[in-house]
Amino acid sequence: MGKALLKVNAKQLFDLTGRVAIISGGSMGLGRQMAEGLAEMGANLVLCARKKDRCEAAAESLRSLGVQTLALECDVKNKSAIDEVIQKTLAKFGRIDILINNAGVSWGASIEEMTLEQWDKVLSTNLTGTFLFCQAVAKTMTAQKSGKIINIASVAGLGGGSAELQAIGYHASKGGVIAFTKDLACKWAPHNIQVNAIAPGWFPTHMSEWVIEHRKESLLSKIPLGRFGSDHDLKGAAIFLASNASSYVTGHVLVVDGGQTAW
Repeated sequence: MGKALLKVNAKQLFDLTGRVAIISGGSMGLGRQMAEGLAEMGANLVLCARKKDRCEAAAESLRSLGVQTLALECDVKNKSAIDEVIQKTLAKFGRIDILINNAGVSWGASIEEMTLEQWDKVLSTNLTGTFLFCQAVAKTMTAQKSGKIINIASVAGLGGGSAELQAIGYHASKGGVIAFTKDLACKWAPHNIQVNAIAPGWFPTHMSEWVIEHRKESLLSKIPLGRFGSDHDLKGAAIFLASNASSYVTGHVLVVDGGQTAW
C-alpha cells in the first residue's frame, strides 16, 4: 500500500510564524501594508529604505504584533548597502525566507523631455534594485532549498499608458520587473524558490498622490470596482505569495487592480 497523504490544514498553509521577511521600501505605503500583513501572520520583519528613521518607526509599531523586527537603511541602487542588509539579517535571524522587492520611484515627464539622469534613476531603482536584491539572497535561499520572492510590479508594466500619464520610465521598469520575475522563476525552480510578482493598480500612496488628486474621476472611471485600493487590499496577496499556500505557484503576476485590466 502507498503512503497515506498528509492532510494539511488551510490555516497552516498561510501561517508565517517564525519566517523571516525582508521588505525593501517597507517603512510606508504599500511596503508598510504588506509588512503589517506578514507580521499579523507571524513573520519576523526586516524593513529597509533610504530613510532609516521611517523604518525604525514602522518597526517599533509592528513589534506590537508580537514579532521581531529590524530596521535598516538601504538604497537599493547600492549593491554594498544591499549586501549589508543581508549580512545583518543573517546575523540576527540566521535565515531569509521571504524577500519583497517593493522599493520604487517614478518620474513624470514626456519621453521628449525626460533626461537620461531621470530615466536612469527610475530604472536603477525599480529594475536594477530588484535584480541586486534577488542576487544578494541567492546564496542563502539556494542553500536552504526554499524561498519566496515577491517583486512588486504594476499594472503599468502590462502595457502602455494613456497620454495623460507621462511616466514612460516607470512603465518600462515595471515591464522589466515582470519579465525578470518570470525568467528568475524558471531559473530558481530547481532550488524550491518561488518567484512571483504583484501588479497593483491605483493605491493612494506618496508616489501616486499627485496623479490621484488631479486625475481622480478619470482614473476611477476605468476601475470596474469604482474605488482605489485600500490600506489592506494588498495584504492577502502578499500573504498568499509569501506562504506555503503558493508553493505550486511561480512565475505568476498577481494583479490587484479593482478590475482595471479586465475591461
